[in-house]
Formats: sequence, structure tokens, C-alpha cells
Amino acid sequence: MLLIPAIDLKDGHCVRLRQGDMQDATVFSEDPRAMARYWIDQGARRLHLVDLNGAIAGKPKNEAVIKAIIDEVGDEIPVQLGGGIRDLDTIERYLDDGISYIIIGTAAVKNPGFLHDACSAFSGHIIVGLDAKEGKVAVDGWSKMTGHDVIDLAKKYEDYGVEGVIYTDIGRDGMLNGVNIEATVKLAQALRIPVIASGGITNLLDIDALCAVEEEGIMGAITGRAIYEGTLDFRAAQARADELNGES
Repeated sequence: MLLIPAIDLKDGHCVRLRQGDMQDATVFSEDPRAMARYWIDQGARRLHLVDLNGAIAGKPKNEAVIKAIIDEVGDEIPVQLGGGIRDLDTIERYLDDGISYIIIGTAAVKNPGFLHDACSAFSGHIIVGLDAKEGKVAVDGWSKMTGHDVIDLAKKYEDYGVEGVIYTDIGRDGMLNGVNIEATVKLAQALRIPVIASGGITNLLDIDALCAVEEEGIMGAITGRAIYEGTLDFRAAQARADELNGES
């Protein structure tokens, strides 16, 4: 089970939002590059970056900070990035800069042809991000609910050739009230590609619960507020996951 620290970028700072609300942001670091180094030193094997301003604007807005993080990380661990990525040129630029995986969210729902083209042009580098509440997909920074069923969409994107799915329960993200294990497992069971869980991780009990269902196809989990506010010790959590999965 891969635990992936989230570095959410707003106005050049590392922040966390509650349920995607840009007006409810807590700044955890004014130096995201140093934060990236910190998580690597704590044993992170992958980083999750989100350009929050970019997600709202529909185009990159924190590119200079993202490049600084990439320079810091080098080729030590993979970095995945989402937020405001709406065209193939932006994907190519980020991959050339050193990003390993591009996350396409809202654009995948609104413009599936773009996702299909991205998977064809950059095979092996595209992850789709699906944010859902009660089984229905949300878009535009969670501000709009759609009628799309999350499993039906994920299956379609699997056929396009995406590398995996990041599944966020938007009712739980940033609320520190536990992972929606049932919904995450249901999605993973319906797919052949791996699922990365996101939203709600609070403590080691959540790590235990995720590890117990890893064989259903859940390869990792993104964690944010819990590791910044201290309800979850990242190094201890990854060690726990490794122990439960016989990797230590």
C-alpha cells in the first residue's frame, strides 16, 4: 500500500481545503519545495501535487512552484500532478519537466475525447481523477454534481487506457472522518486498473482498513490534512502498511 502525501498549491503556498472550498484553506507551508523534501525524508515513495488555482482557472497557475518541486525531487520518486490540465501541450510540457503522471479530472468528464487523445499520445502517464458523492461524479472543483455514475465512467476510461483511477469521496475529503472503504472497494472490484483512494484518511485505523482490502485493487492512498495536522504520522503509517502487507 503506497501512501502518497498531498501538496495542494494555492497562490504558491502548500494548503489544504475542506471539501474543496477555496475560501476554507489552511496554509501549512509557504515553501512547497521544502515540504516536498520533508515528505521524501519521511519515506514517501510518490508525491501528489494539485494546482488548485489551475483547477479553477482551467490552466496552469502554479507552474513555477511545481518546477521548483520537480527540481528538488529530481528522479528520486515519481510525482503525479493534477489541476487545470486541459490540453496536450500542457501535458507534454509537464512530462518534459519531469512529472511522472498527469491527473485529468474535470476535463475527462467534460471532454472525454481529450482524455482519449491524452492516453494515446502519452501512454503510461495518464491517471484519471474521479470525485464523487453518493456514487455520482462531481466536476469544477466539486462545485457541480453530474448525473454520471462513477463506476460507469471509470470503466469507459479504463478502455481508453488510463493507468489508474484516483477516487475521492468529496463528502469526506479534508474532514478527517475516515475513508469510504465500501465505495472505494466497489469501484476497485469493477476495474482491472488500480485505484488510489483519497479523502478522509485520519489515523492508523484507516491505514489498517485500506490494507485489509488492498487485494481488491487498491494500490495506494493519498493523505493530506491528517499528516499536516498530526493525526497521522506519515513515517509510522507507511511502516504500518508495509508491515501489514509483508513488505518490511
